[in-house]
Amino acid sequence: MKKNRFFLYEGVNYLLPFILITSCFALWGFANDITNPMVKAFSKIFRMSVTDGALTQVAFYGGYFAMALPAALFIRRFSYKSGILMGLALYATGAFLFIAARSSGSYWPFLAAYFILTCGLSFLETSANPYILAMGDPATATRRLNLAQSFNPIGSLCGMFVAMNFIQARLNPMDSAARATLPDAEFEAIKQSDLGILIKPYVVIGIVIAVMFLLILLMKMPRVKEESGSSIRDSLKRLIGIPRYREGVVAQFFYVGVQIMCWTFIIQYGTRIFMEKGMTEIDAEVLSQKYNIAAMIIFCCSRFICTYLMKYFKPGKMLYCFALAGIAFTLGVIFLQGVAGLYCLVAVSACMSLMFPTIYGIALEGIGEDAKFGAAGLIMAILGGSVLPPLQALVIDQGTVLGMPAVNVSFFLPTLCFVVIAVYGLRVHRKKI
Repeated sequence: MKKNRFFLYEGVNYLLPFILITSCFALWGFANDITNPMVKAFSKIFRMSVTDGALTQVAFYGGYFAMALPAALFIRRFSYKSGILMGLALYATGAFLFIAARSSGSYWPFLAAYFILTCGLSFLETSANPYILAMGDPATATRRLNLAQSFNPIGSLCGMFVAMNFIQARLNPMDSAARATLPDAEFEAIKQSDLGILIKPYVVIGIVIAVMFLLILLMKMPRVKEESGSSIRDSLKRLIGIPRYREGVVAQFFYVGVQIMCWTFIIQYGTRIFMEKGMTEIDAEVLSQKYNIAAMIIFCCSRFICTYLMKYFKPGKMLYCFALAGIAFTLGVIFLQGVAGLYCLVAVSACMSLMFPTIYGIALEGIGEDAKFGAAGLIMAILGGSVLPPLQALVIDQGTVLGMPAVNVSFFLPTLCFVVIAVYGLRVHRKKI
């Protein structure tokens, strides 16, 4: 019986529901990591700066922030299953809206489609994370969430693979500088062709999401223990009064920011290095994306390893140690030249692997009936992925800072994020909160 504690608890077998809900983790991982390379793609397609291209991340992660609390209210009124179904419906709607966005020929409808899509992801994450925590013995909840979250990077890898092979590699190879000199009519023809390539994977994933919606709709899902009828005000007041939760939301904000910065701007970082070696821009971008995929493979493997290590080490201590390693690697990204810095940037993913589910599990530990609103706060913290990447993009657009490539200097922001996470992990480990 002991080895089944993840899935069999108080006479209820959660294995099949766990598998089905865990598949949603892969689906939103796909959306996250097919999107990161689109910052560079949109910048080139629409002849924009990196800062303007980073508005993709503002729209993407802004949807998480905007919908998290409404999602919690919806789940409180109905159920986790209803929240997941609503999330899948919005996800599919946003994906299909890429067809209309392409027809408009404008950048802003794409941002609207991303926003709607991620409103769906906000519903999914607000529902699925606490649902997984509730599927079994509370003593193994954080490990169980780490296991479920281990499938998120598998979806991310698929998203990166699709972005590299079905979008980036098929876009017109003309670089940004050459596009800037084109007559408007010729540029418009290339833009429409590139947008036609870009939207196809989103339409396909929309169909996949629609199928998943039907599967979950028809599956009988076990109900977990329901909350009492506490008011929203009382729940929020209790949550704000818990330092471990309150500081966990802050740590999650900076974690999501560092993750998106490292995975988004690895393309810019690698492209600069490889173009200095004589590659064309398109070849440098494709090669950089391969390093991004390597980073995700390391992230995925590290998360499974960390899930195992949590049998022997406290989550707070692991969080602290991995954040210190992240600080060391990002300093390497800043100060090492050439491919050595890129290797450090890839290695950062090993440090990030356990952070989201571990912060999530620590912050929600023991909050009982307030878990749904607590989950909403932690999902709202994903706003870090909307706020921090544009700040890094502003630095990158400077070209050179302090006599160094601006893309290198920009990684001081991820370093500061890891400092915040390390402080939180240390305070949890020392039981200061």
